[in-house]
Amino acid sequence: MILLLSKILIGIVALLHLYFLWLEMFAWTTKAKKVFRNFHEDLFEPTKTMAANQGLYNGFLAAGLIWSLLIQDSIWQVYVALFFLSCVVIAGSYGAFTVSKKIFMVQGLPAMLGIIILLIHQFL
Repeated sequence: MILLLSKILIGIVALLHLYFLWLEMFAWTTKAKKVFRNFHEDLFEPTKTMAANQGLYNGFLAAGLIWSLLIQDSIWQVYVALFFLSCVVIAGSYGAFTVSKKIFMVQGLPAMLGIIILLIHQFL
């Protein structure tokens, strides 16, 4: 049951980062304006390349999390998941300190819950 919950959380975090990839790489000047309301509208076009770069990094995080779900060896599956979830927590924490606390709530908190549940599974 705990293992299933951890996999669901990993899947949710991966899906969130795939959404961020899409938003930042392909919808920055359209849909992103509705998501990033505090960002001045005139800045979307000039920052399109920067946002695409951020989206690419989000894609790498999603790929790592998806990879962790596909690994057959249970020990390596946990190690890889913990690494990528930790990367998400660090990125979410940095975003909370530098931009908005909401970033941690959306990105960091689900990843942190995933880490906690994985660790509970490992040590019980």
